[in-house]
Amino acid sequence: MHVLSEVTGVAASTAWVTRRPPVFREDEFGEEARREAVAMVEERVRAGLPPQSVVSVTGLVYTQVVTEALVKGALDRLPMFDHVTPYGVAWREGRRLDADTIIWATGFRSALDHLAPLRLREPGGGIMVDGTQVVKEPALQLVGHGPSASTIGANRAGRAAAANVRTHLTSRAAA
Repeated sequence: MHVLSEVTGVAASTAWVTRRPPVFREDEFGEEARREAVAMVEERVRAGLPPQSVVSVTGLVYTQVVTEALVKGALDRLPMFDHVTPYGVAWREGRRLDADTIIWATGFRSALDHLAPLRLREPGGGIMVDGTQVVKEPALQLVGHGPSASTIGANRAGRAAAANVRTHLTSRAAA
């Protein structure tokens, strides 16, 4: 949304396309709400489920940037298009939108397919973690996954991962 706000007014036109209708928070996203959001994500990954997008848990907050984008008229949301064309994007029902540039901002989404050979996925499709440590492979830390997949949860994730690695290596050396 930050990029969209910056580009609106400079570009000839802009369009905001999202997979789901946006949900804006009317309340203040204070410390307690941030903790609850991290706990919700952590609960999913502890159960071996894939984390949801950060925004699906936190909602969108009316920051100064969001307010500016609203004033500029940049947040008239369109549903996700079905395919990219040589001249822009198109929807199944025939709607087309010309675009010479597409900014694909996915947010904090897990991209862990490269770990498939380790067979870490649970029946629910996710990789079970305890904090940053992968349950099936304690030597593997996922920083930026699950509850640490945002600026909300990332603050302590690096330290936790380092401590987990130290503990793991110490226990292996003692064995």
